[in-house]
Amino acid sequence: MWVCIAVNATSDQNQSKKVGAKKWRHRLLRAFQIRPKTKEVLLEVMAEAEKNSLIGPESRLMIEGVLRISEMRALDIMVAAPRIDMIDIDMNQDELFHQVIDIGHSRYPVFETHRENILGVLHSKDLLKLQRAPDFNIKALLRNVLYVPESKSLVDLLRDFKKNRNHLALVVDEFGRIAGLVTLEDVLEEIVGEIEDEFDTQAHNSDIYALADKSYRIAGNCPIQDINKAFHVNLLEDTEEEFDTIGGLVAHTIGHVPQKGEATSIAGLRFEVMHAKSSSVKWFRVRT
Repeated sequence: MWVCIAVNATSDQNQSKKVGAKKWRHRLLRAFQIRPKTKEVLLEVMAEAEKNSLIGPESRLMIEGVLRISEMRALDIMVAAPRIDMIDIDMNQDELFHQVIDIGHSRYPVFETHRENILGVLHSKDLLKLQRAPDFNIKALLRNVLYVPESKSLVDLLRDFKKNRNHLALVVDEFGRIAGLVTLEDVLEEIVGEIEDEFDTQAHNSDIYALADKSYRIAGNCPIQDINKAFHVNLLEDTEEEFDTIGGLVAHTIGHVPQKGEATSIAGLRFEVMHAKSSSVKWFRVRT
């Protein structure tokens, strides 16, 4: 008798869980089938779906990222024109290789005479052809440039990247001048988060990478305690302020949010801004 009751109770509990899961799944599907009154309502449904294990946390973050880029423009994520790494067509081969290796991008806009006169985009891997034929005309390696307006939505930009098989676009203002640069990676990072370069050598953790020239690349949001541990230093020794990330400490030391090329030394480490976006630094180059 007791066995039957226990079995029936367990069966009822399992049935209740199945009904609950179906209820949330149905609600989740309805959220996509009908137009929600507000984005906040849809985000609440996503949060509850994660809470009830219908979707994973990574899936929820990606969905939220897709919703976020639907309201963003190229202007919102571009690297401003003065901070774009470009190549001068008149560089000699040694200067060219040095810049490409030192900066480490996979693609560069190439200009002639002045930075507004863009000839095309150079892929770093195409430089391998110069090693076999040193007298090869670099102009023959250039690929077409994709130009987009500042107002271009990221959803449409993502569609253009796919259609044109481009990974880089130059953003132009209303007067046709170059306002900035945006890449496919920039758009995808708004959805999936930071994408690491597969050619980097990981040093101590996911925020600190050893580079070929014996310097290091460190994320702007890297915890200070991780850097202290990796380099055996105390970055907060000479300040009474409290900081959690290296980006905050460097900005405090310099006196403002630093831009590309700005540098400062702290506790024997030299921090140079490699890549900055909006009001924050994405990557520092660090030399000991």
